[in-house]
Amino acid sequence: MNRTSLGRFVALPTAGALVLGVAACGAANEGSAEESELAGTISGAGASSQQAAQQAWTAGFQDQYPDVTVNYDPIGSGGGREQFVSGGSDFGGTDAYLDDDELAAAQDRCADFIEVPLYISPVAIVFNLDGVDELNLSPRTIAGIFNQDITEWDDPAIAEDNPDAELPSLPISPVNRSDESGTTENFLEYLTAAAGDAWPHEPSGDWPVGGGEAAQGTSGVVEAVRNGDGTIGYADASQAGDLSTVAVGVGDEFVNYSPEAASTVLDVSERVEGRGENSFAYELARDTTEEGTYPIVLVSYGLACTEYDDDQVGELVREYFTFMASEEGQQQAAENAGSAPISDELREQITPAIEAIGAT
Repeated sequence: MNRTSLGRFVALPTAGALVLGVAACGAANEGSAEESELAGTISGAGASSQQAAQQAWTAGFQDQYPDVTVNYDPIGSGGGREQFVSGGSDFGGTDAYLDDDELAAAQDRCADFIEVPLYISPVAIVFNLDGVDELNLSPRTIAGIFNQDITEWDDPAIAEDNPDAELPSLPISPVNRSDESGTTENFLEYLTAAAGDAWPHEPSGDWPVGGGEAAQGTSGVVEAVRNGDGTIGYADASQAGDLSTVAVGVGDEFVNYSPEAASTVLDVSERVEGRGENSFAYELARDTTEEGTYPIVLVSYGLACTEYDDDQVGELVREYFTFMASEEGQQQAAENAGSAPISDELREQITPAIEAIGAT
């Protein structure tokens, strides 16, 4: 995966001192037991796509551990990777796995690191077009729109995909991310794989086409599309809200996004080899023609060290990652962020990596 320079650096507060107490618990008819009580603060940064899920995870985790504070700054995937590998955060979130240079930097910081998928979500193509609520678009038509080769809503290519729609004669206003973004990189990987020569640009976290409207973060793209007419953009589906979304051409059908259709992609994708036993990065099958599969997805990863200077920081990060990956944590994310829960099989595979956090 090609990646340009990382996103902006935003200083985060260092993790506060953690207190790990052991309290004896007893009952009338039971022996005493020891129960760990966590307290303290950890800070993470990264993908804005994870924002709604992180809000649900921190709330659920802090319900279990009231004396714990978990901060998450949704500065974007590029900034999150930079924060993590430079030691500016305790953990990271990213929609694109670490590249070779980042791998080396992460190993310099951590000795070893973990990289596990914790958030799976469709990337929705959102649009705001007066009088049109539903829209089918083939991969080549999507590429033509975002490459600004298709500039009017009543273009024959759009009409061919939507023979029953009354398409207005109105300029198309594409909206893209202004910051380096894993959502952008996932969207561009889809266009590269599925649209052929209609998309002439290499995948990158930076948007390659000038002249459109640029907005900061997922929320910025959604707001820009909502506030316009004839606008179209891409955003994590969890934040699409009431905007209309595109059904994407897959094989001989058009598929609307859903958590279930998005999670199907992992079933036909392969894990990247040669990255270490604790790295679970996937090469996604963007050009699949599998029925019922929505191919524009992001798989967002959690980044953590296996070693921390403060062992208690490692303890708290490990417990937080355990919660995020748990069935309860994944269900909370699904309910609050519209994500697709990871499978029991995947949870079983990544559990040893999570258990390695702070274990040495």
